[in-house]
Amino acid sequence: MARDNTNFENTVSSLFQGMDSFLTSRTVVGEPITFGDTTIVPLVNVSFGVGAGAFSNEKSNNGGGGMGGKMSPSAVLVIHNGTTRLINIATNSGMDKLLDLVPDFVDSIKSKKAGAKRSGSEEVAREEAADIIRDEVNTVTEGMLED
Repeated sequence: MARDNTNFENTVSSLFQGMDSFLTSRTVVGEPITFGDTTIVPLVNVSFGVGAGAFSNEKSNNGGGGMGGKMSPSAVLVIHNGTTRLINIATNSGMDKLLDLVPDFVDSIKSKKAGAKRSGSEEVAREEAADIIRDEVNTVTEGMLED
């Protein structure tokens, strides 16, 4: 029986070896992205499942195990001018909520650019800001899933 426990402990130890280097605070809370006075921090759901077993008798000593994991983007923390908002992006409406913040972001960019024309440049600035935010959020969340 002691041999069974040792085999099982070795199997479980092998499964978890190296797991501590994979699971860091950046696994769940991504690297902050800063645009002027706005900071975006992606948040990720992480889940794991583990199974292990061992068998031994007089002639053989066997063990096996498996581990699976899943990471998915769940929310974005937006810090703008001292105001913090948590935006759920796990649903389709999350990206819409994030894009609702674009006008505030565009206004802060426009206020820094003196002498800009207000007619067509406002719409162009909104579209550019929306593209930048979309690209950055996608890049960050895809990078987390690959890691």
